[in-house]
Amino acid sequence: MQSDVDRPHQGGAETAGAEAIPQEWLAEFEAAAQRPLETRFRYAFIHTYKPVLDDAPFRAFDTMEDYRRWCEANLPDWLGYGRV
Repeated sequence: MQSDVDRPHQGGAETAGAEAIPQEWLAEFEAAAQRPLETRFRYAFIHTYKPVLDDAPFRAFDTMEDYRRWCEANLPDWLGYGRV
């Protein structure tokens, strides 16, 4: 039995569910896969401004509880730093 590492690339359109993937997307994926890794990393990460978090170079807290209180008091809920 071959592992996933040993198997050759199966080619996008032959895989299950690939008929739903537009040919243009497959072509873009194949082109991206040919780029050098450094370029792929540069394009992979998109910086999104995070209010309050990005406004200071760093913050330090004495305890995790202090940090949690600060998050609840200062960060918008949509960032996901609140308690569950």
